Amino acid sequence: MATIEELESLRWDLRRDCVDIIMAGAGGHIGGDMSVIDALMTLYANHLNISPETVDDPNRDRFVLSKGHAMEAYYAVLCHEGYLDLDDVKARFSKFGSPYIGHPNNKLKGIEMNSGSLGHGLPVAVGMALAGKMDGRDYRVYTIMGDGELAEGSVWEGAMSGGNYQLDNLCALVDRNRLQIDGSTETVMSSEPLEEKMKAFNFNVLTINGHDYDQIEAAIQAFHAENDKPTCIIMD
Repeated sequence: MATIEELESLRWDLRRDCVDIIMAGAGGHIGGDMSVIDALMTLYANHLNISPETVDDPNRDRFVLSKGHAMEAYYAVLCHEGYLDLDDVKARFSKFGSPYIGHPNNKLKGIEMNSGSLGHGLPVAVGMALAGKMDGRDYRVYTIMGDGELAEGSVWEGAMSGGNYQLDNLCALVDRNRLQIDGSTETVMSSEPLEEKMKAFNFNVLTINGHDYDQIEAAIQAFHAENDKPTCIIMD
């Protein structure tokens, strides 16, 4: 388990790796990568019950990167955790025929599902969490969404189901960087007020600074302590 001090140091190494990947492939989504990388790193360093050796264990925790365009940040974290080789990713990222594409590819070790068509992460994570309950397994399911994709109706159908089934093994993290391709989410997004809406769908809602490791850690610990509803962590 990484300390706050270790995470504070590691954040710069992973950001460097992320930029190296983008430069090597001559493309990427650097804004979304940088806004999400601290949460990704904290999950993999301290909370996800999974390793390169247990990717097929039915009791492993599940993680879904719903905002799949932040794949360069995900590559950096997966390489650091030993799932992938950083030099190989940099050499082949975004090249013809390469498995290292700009969105999650579940043919790669440690990646649960292909994503990038926005609005799919939460509904799929709900299904994974519900399956765990039905199978009597104690794994947890995490998904990271972008705030722009919350305009998709499938997100709210997933939220309705997650709250209805009281999936206390489900944690939805929202990377709230307030940007999407056609402008600010604060002026065009239909999901505001986000906190109140998620509470209305029977989620435990926590709003934090998405770059503060103490707050990220405390929010995930609060999710672990919840025993009758799913959790939504809104990371500003």
